Amino acid sequence: MNKFLKEFKSYSIITLGLFINALGWTAFLIPAEITGGGITGVATLIFYATEIPVWIPYLIINGILIVISIKALGRSFGIKTIYATGVLTLFFSVLQGIIVEPIVTENFMSSVVGGIMAGVGVGIVFSQGGSTGGTDIIAMIINKYRNISPGKIILYADVIIISSSFLIFKSIEKIVYGYVTMAVTAYAIDLILTGAKRTVQLFIFSKMHNEIAVKIDSDIHRGITLIDGTGWYSKQESKILMVLVKKQESNYLLKIIKDIDPDAFISVNSVMGVYGKGFDRIKA
Repeated sequence: MNKFLKEFKSYSIITLGLFINALGWTAFLIPAEITGGGITGVATLIFYATEIPVWIPYLIINGILIVISIKALGRSFGIKTIYATGVLTLFFSVLQGIIVEPIVTENFMSSVVGGIMAGVGVGIVFSQGGSTGGTDIIAMIINKYRNISPGKIILYADVIIISSSFLIFKSIEKIVYGYVTMAVTAYAIDLILTGAKRTVQLFIFSKMHNEIAVKIDSDIHRGITLIDGTGWYSKQESKILMVLVKKQESNYLLKIIKDIDPDAFISVNSVMGVYGKGFDRIKA
């Protein structure tokens, strides 16, 4: 029962993310004739050229890619990706029929707001281990047979898709708005995935490392690693504390260090992700 509720919650969150993504496209980007990246961008180009609703080419292209991916990557290919493709197709078909005029008339505002909503939606889907398919599938298939970074493949594909809008609109301005959308979308995805859960890594050099470690353990309840070090210039051995904490906890940790040893040397670094007890779960 608990597993069912957990999966139900995950799919509900994915559905919310897909709705936000579809609303960003249909309410801001498509009415303003702004092309974003991914297969949705390809579908909008087809819509601009032929007036075929976005959901039709989106479903056909993704359907073909999913079939190819199952053959190339195996039957274990993510069920959440298939679910996301179907639900996003449904949202596109409904929302594009309802929204026919731009909510805002300024193209730059449309590209920014639409990019934010598209990115937030995709970020929410990614946070639940899902995917909207499209160029992600192409990147995974190519990466299986060629040693090419999926990130590079997706970036190149998005640049080509957005640049292709020139063939329809003959406008450099539209291409620029498309690149703005691409950048804003990427930033919004990153913010959703890492912003609220950002973690910092601290290296603490102090003669009072024992006192600092005890205080961190008792007040913040974070694990501490004690590392042996030797100063190159002084040739003196020293102890280094390595601590990983949530970003919002870092100020309190710095206060603890300052109260115990104001002369401590501290290095603070942002890390991309931390997985394990007390932090994030590994999502496959």
